[in-house]
Amino acid sequence: MLKTNQIVINEARNAAIEVLLHNAHGPFHSLPRTAGWGYPEPYTRDLMFALLGIAVSGNQELMSSMRHVLEILAKNQTSHGHIPSLVHDAEDRGASDTTPLFLLGVGIFRKVTNEKDFLQGALDKALQWMEYQSPSDRCLVAQQPTSDWRDEQWVTGYGLFVNTLTYSYLRLLNLHERANQLKHDMGRFTITNGIMHKHVHEGLVVKYKPYYAFWSYKIFSSERFDLLGNSLAILSGLASPGRANEMVSWIEEECIHMRNNGELAVDLPPNFFPYIKPSDPDWHERYEQYNQPGEYHNGGIWPFICGLYIAALVAAKRYSLAEKKLIALTQAIKLSKSKSLKFGFNEWIRAQDGMPMGQDWQTWSAAIFLYAAKCVETKRTPFFNDATT
Repeated sequence: MLKTNQIVINEARNAAIEVLLHNAHGPFHSLPRTAGWGYPEPYTRDLMFALLGIAVSGNQELMSSMRHVLEILAKNQTSHGHIPSLVHDAEDRGASDTTPLFLLGVGIFRKVTNEKDFLQGALDKALQWMEYQSPSDRCLVAQQPTSDWRDEQWVTGYGLFVNTLTYSYLRLLNLHERANQLKHDMGRFTITNGIMHKHVHEGLVVKYKPYYAFWSYKIFSSERFDLLGNSLAILSGLASPGRANEMVSWIEEECIHMRNNGELAVDLPPNFFPYIKPSDPDWHERYEQYNQPGEYHNGGIWPFICGLYIAALVAAKRYSLAEKKLIALTQAIKLSKSKSLKFGFNEWIRAQDGMPMGQDWQTWSAAIFLYAAKCVETKRTPFFNDATT
């Protein structure tokens, strides 16, 4: 890596720590803020993802803050084992991704601290909750629309993101038998002929494409590309090395086409494509306000997801490409809505013109940058490297 690029990356790392320390104590029970100013609440999913970067930072103040988060989540866990969407609010329920993210977070925390029995009771209850999340009593986890991090986008039935999270925590917690069964279930093809025969189960593999389907349920599915879910599939080892390499090449080729078509202005992939347009059958009226093509969940560029994509590139041994994308991400995290910030760590960026559109100093944007930088530096993917078998 060029010395000038390394200097900027190190500067960005220091800025990320500054953001995380600023956000470490918010107005709700001194729990971390989700963003520096716009989101004072402690959102469970954001903070569990942030643990990846905090865990490789070596910063003990931040790790102590995350211990507090995990302990409060365990305290606010429901009697059935479900984890709330807001750390401090036991009544804010209904998310499909908070419980698997909690399980992943506990697994990461145990690895860093070597506290092998940390929150064992809460972990057992959360595992029990996840056992009951499949309507067909399989390992595949189902969900209701807008119940995962895409709270403004429909994912119906077996979503890729939640199932790759589930696979990741199963590996990290050494629950390999169930992980193998989930991998088997996900490895089935989606059903495309409109008929579901007896004893034939749907999966998430798309015929003639290297990536996994966005979601699948019975005879219905979406073959639009989910960058977060597919990055986790590579990171966790769910995707074979051959599939991972083919997927990366496909993503980069598609991004070239989008740039040529004026649909993408930066050298980072959108979180979701092809974008859903008003004329498409999967367009919802509410998207008019929140999810225009190339924006928010409908193709916005999310720095935290791009950071996980960079980690996936390292997992796929595409080291030069990972370094190139890290440099592009370093430029992207400089963008801010507040012009006074040298590093904005903005929430999301509009794909077509590269304009920052979300909240500045977003916790997971800063934390996952740290994780991506560590992966590129070491050519390893901490926590995922140890979990794959």
